[in-house]
Amino acid sequence: MSPMLMFASLAITGALILYTIGVFKERADGRLRGIHLAFFWCGLACDTTGTTLMSIIARESAATTPAIHGITGLAAIVLMLFHAIWATVVYVQGRAHNASALKREQTFHRLSAAVWIAWLVPYVIGLLVGIPFIKLGTTPSVILSVLVAGVAACLVFRPHSSRA
Repeated sequence: MSPMLMFASLAITGALILYTIGVFKERADGRLRGIHLAFFWCGLACDTTGTTLMSIIARESAATTPAIHGITGLAAIVLMLFHAIWATVVYVQGRAHNASALKREQTFHRLSAAVWIAWLVPYVIGLLVGIPFIKLGTTPSVILSVLVAGVAACLVFRPHSSRA
């Protein structure tokens, strides 16, 4: 494994870790805090860095990368950017502690989880296509990544059971 590929893989995995911590810590805390913004922005920076390096590697090598991976990867970065900007807006407005700011923050928790789930699709596609000994084609990789994201969505968005 080349040093650039190793760094790109570490950056994208760092994005997974940072973004996961940010999203689920925000959900657990029930409030959007500055530390969550830091996790979102750092996750975005790691993902953008890793994706940029992977694009350079793909251009320089003869290896073919599935088009769907590039499309979903770009869409994920755009979603993460929107999410980080919206998180910053909600955080700043939330400091006013009014009813509309509170409502926006509650809605934001669902957006965070949805963006995280959408981000899993290109991550899993890249993981499955990029590991040589798995030898999984594009279509099975996409199907498996959507299944992983679907299971994650069922777990994240399952109704809370209330206990009497």
